[in-house]
Amino acid sequence: MPELHPQFVTDPEGNRLSVLIPIAEYKALIERLEDLEDLEDAREVLARIERGEEETVPWEVVKAEHGL
Repeated sequence: MPELHPQFVTDPEGNRLSVLIPIAEYKALIERLEDLEDLEDAREVLARIERGEEETVPWEVVKAEHGL
């Protein structure tokens, strides 16, 4: 998890309304979120494979079919 240095925008009563973070920290958070979403997707596919709901294709077959 990236270290965050937030700044808060408050109303006159001091209630936090918004947060500002440096763009590098924002990009790191977005990248982390995307990685977590990819991991969740991969786990879902693996679960479908284990349940027999997805078919796998050996890499050798893919290479042969696509001339790799």
